[in-house]
Parts: sequence; structure tokens; C-alpha cells
Amino acid sequence: MSENLDIFKIRTNNIAPKTGRILIAEPFLSGEYFNRSVVFLVTYNEKGAVGFILNKKVDFPIQDVFPDFPDFDSEVYLGGPVATDSIYFLHKLGDKLPGSIHVLDDLYWGGDFEILKRDVRLGKINPAEIRFFLGYSGWDAGQLESELKEDSWLVTDVAQEAVMRDLSESSWVDFVKKAGSRYSVWENFPENPSLN
Repeated sequence: MSENLDIFKIRTNNIAPKTGRILIAEPFLSGEYFNRSVVFLVTYNEKGAVGFILNKKVDFPIQDVFPDFPDFDSEVYLGGPVATDSIYFLHKLGDKLPGSIHVLDDLYWGGDFEILKRDVRLGKINPAEIRFFLGYSGWDAGQLESELKEDSWLVTDVAQEAVMRDLSESSWVDFVKKAGSRYSVWENFPENPSLN
């Protein structure tokens, strides 16, 4: 049986983590946040990494977190287990939002929240241009590398369109498919094998 578990080894991937890449959780990674998650890295350096889970939507609007936020038809996602009482956002607004940090192509992270609210109120922002996250995923220096050695994550490139589209927990399978045929066995592997 142990030989069969080699199909879950990731080490042949050879893609290193960096800002603008994604982490795909291996099928056995447990926990409310990271089970079957896809994490977009917004920063990666010698101090650690920060990212947002792309495929875990919460079932309440941003106004439940910020009651004074203008009416806006935008989804909120669970970004990760750190600072879950704060809202973060990715967007395609670039320099229109002061304080934004460039991540990939025309994707940016953060910026002046008051200006964001003003521009939403004025109808200058389309909901497809922004994604909100409750909390974030963070790793201290060396922590993510340690998890990669344990085959917890598959690192791969991502198109910005995939980051900004409406995703759900089942989107994990779509990202696994795009990672290549080497990981096709993951697609049909039961989330809880003991229930099979």
C-alpha cells in the first residue's frame, strides 16, 4: 500500500513558491481553512509568505463585516486563519487606489479602504474588479518551505482571470486538473477515505 501513496508525492513539480503563484492543497491536508484549498500568494520573500484562499466563500455580504460599506454586489471569501476580524482585498484598480501593492499582471493587493468605499459609492468600481477576504494565510520564514518538503502543497502558476473569477470549494478540482496529468488521481480521491 505504501508504494501506492507515492502517487501523492509532489517533489517532481520543481516549481518554487513566489509572489503571484498559487498553492494547491494536497488531498489529505486537513483543517477547516486549508482542506482542499487554493491559496494565491501575494507576497513571498525571506521573511515568509502571505496569501489568500481563493475557493472558500462565506455566506454573508461585506456589509456584515463593515456595516457602513456601500451597497455592492461582491462576494466575500475566507482568506485564511490569521486576522479573521479584518477584511483584505485583491483588485484590478491599480494606481486608482493609492497604497496598492502590485502582485501579478494587473492584479493588486490592498490600498486605501476609504477611497475604495468612496469609489464604490460613486459607482466607479465594478464588482468583477475586486475580491474581498476575511483574514489571510501567513507563513513565517521557513514555515512554507517546511510544509512543501512534507508534500502539503503543490505550487503552480496561475492566470489572473482564474484568481478573480467566482470560485467555490469544488474549484479545487479545476486547479488540480490544470496542474497536469501527474495529479489526476487527486481529482477523484475522496475527501474522507475512511467514509468510502
